Amino acid sequence: MGNLINVLLVEDDEVDIMNVKRSFKKNSINNPLYVAKNGLEALHMLSGKDPDNFVPAPRIVLLDINMPRMGGIEFLTELRKDPALKPTTVFVMTTSNEDSDKIAAYNLNVAGYVLKPLSFEGFVNAVSILNHYWQLCELPNTTEVED
Repeated sequence: MGNLINVLLVEDDEVDIMNVKRSFKKNSINNPLYVAKNGLEALHMLSGKDPDNFVPAPRIVLLDINMPRMGGIEFLTELRKDPALKPTTVFVMTTSNEDSDKIAAYNLNVAGYVLKPLSFEGFVNAVSILNHYWQLCELPNTTEVED
């Protein structure tokens, strides 16, 4: 695949943000990593409402469920309503082991639901697996959806 996939981490926990960044380095992942602290900020970054922090396509979102202002399920609902953002690939990476969250996430077409590991080694392994997955996937390189 010619283009590097841009990764948007939607996460409000500073320790988890640091662990994901360190996991990228440890796995030699060179994908650009953007960070949003909640779903509202993430929607602005994806839609171009925040031009200084715009996340260009192709892109993947790593999404936490429990966040202030706009949580993960609410973010996914809004994302899937927007025709330009609807095709975005989303992986949930959360501590929530609630079946209701899993069902809601899969009903909103997430590519996967990963329980957040508590150890740094667990983060490294999870990020490595996600990296292998998105390297195998062919993502559209368009920012617009054709009619």
